[in-house]
Amino acid sequence: MKLIADTRWIGLHGIGRFAREVISRLSRAMPIPGSLPLLHPLEPIWLSWTLTRLRPRVYFSPGFNPPLRSPVPLVFTIHDLIHLRFPEETSVHKRAYYSLVVRPAARRAYRVLTVSEFSKREILEWAGLPEEKVLVVGNGVGSEFSSEGKRYVPGYPYLFYVGNFKPHKNLKRLIKAFARSGLSGEVRLLCTGNLDEPSLRLIRDMGLENCVIFKGIIPDEELPAYYRGALALVFPSLYEGFGLPALEAMACGTPVVTSGITALPEVVGDAAVVVDPYDVESIAWGIRRVVEDNTLREELCRKGLERAKQFSWDRTAELIWKVLQEASGS
Repeated sequence: MKLIADTRWIGLHGIGRFAREVISRLSRAMPIPGSLPLLHPLEPIWLSWTLTRLRPRVYFSPGFNPPLRSPVPLVFTIHDLIHLRFPEETSVHKRAYYSLVVRPAARRAYRVLTVSEFSKREILEWAGLPEEKVLVVGNGVGSEFSSEGKRYVPGYPYLFYVGNFKPHKNLKRLIKAFARSGLSGEVRLLCTGNLDEPSLRLIRDMGLENCVIFKGIIPDEELPAYYRGALALVFPSLYEGFGLPALEAMACGTPVVTSGITALPEVVGDAAVVVDPYDVESIAWGIRRVVEDNTLREELCRKGLERAKQFSWDRTAELIWKVLQEASGS
């Protein structure tokens, strides 16, 4: 089978990890040739032209960027609808792209893949698709994310936040909750990414200059050590199509404090402290609970390790390969 996959998605982000792990297991996949940047305004037309020229048996994208028209069976992935659900993270151009390119492509595609039942329900309703058109393939967790191995030891106990500064990640409420928890004199909050001006002002207003630390971009190979060294992962996101940090933390034996909404309950089950992400006091309560209760942390560690075993990149890739085989013969 001649399979072309969009390897341009591979990178240091959630879709990037999905793309790398899945495509590396599709031994027959050929990268799409060319160097047009992802989501370039002309990309839908360029993809259509490229596929018409190359005529693979099937085209697979691990992201949400379909061709305008596909002369071959199309399988692509919509991880979530965040660009349509949060006004702060959308624009006229994004809404037009989803309306004029993504939704029509979802209706024409052989299958649309997604990563959670939550996202599947959203996609079905938004695109008006029959249920069998959307397949949940989930995410996995690599063997490097395990309880055994090096730990990051900075010389103080810390809580760990993994994510960016986009509004749906809820970092402002997390910082406020950390201040309200009353634990800032004992514990520090380590965050991935580089400190931006709004977060800096908030940290100064809260008197947390020495307690909230931004570590910049942490390479994937170092991330497990940071999970293992943390008292807990704190991940009170307002919206997730899946929530890979919660899964990765559990696989490392790290307790998790996370939201009880969107896809996160599907990922953590009963292996996390669940909070209301819109309520600062609820987040603060979750932080205090996991820091102060050693017995609870041990229980969450045990449950999290068992929960993480249910997610596998091999299984995700097998589901996708099966769909691609079916599509190639359609």
